[in-house]
Amino acid sequence: MDTRYLAQQVCIGGQCVTGALDPSIKTVADLVNRIVQFLIPLAALILLLVFIWGGYDYMMSQGSPEKLKSAQAKLTTGIIGFILLLLAFIIVRLISQIFGLGGGII
Repeated sequence: MDTRYLAQQVCIGGQCVTGALDPSIKTVADLVNRIVQFLIPLAALILLLVFIWGGYDYMMSQGSPEKLKSAQAKLTTGIIGFILLLLAFIIVRLISQIFGLGGGII
């Protein structure tokens, strides 16, 4: 892999341009670490909102079968999302252990 594309500073003819990434990001693993640290809490927040939305719809359904079905579908989607989020977390941890990235990710 050509690492020039991941460089944080490029100098051409004595003129240097510094990249927008944090200077502590030196490898692809560091970049993935930063992305995962942002995405997992964001996904958890969205999951919480789905549960609140489904619970609200369930309470406000007033026994209407159509509204109950819609609310149950939202709650089921939230449960599936929780399982997928948990699996993503476990897979990232497992891959980081396999490749020796240790405690760097999450």
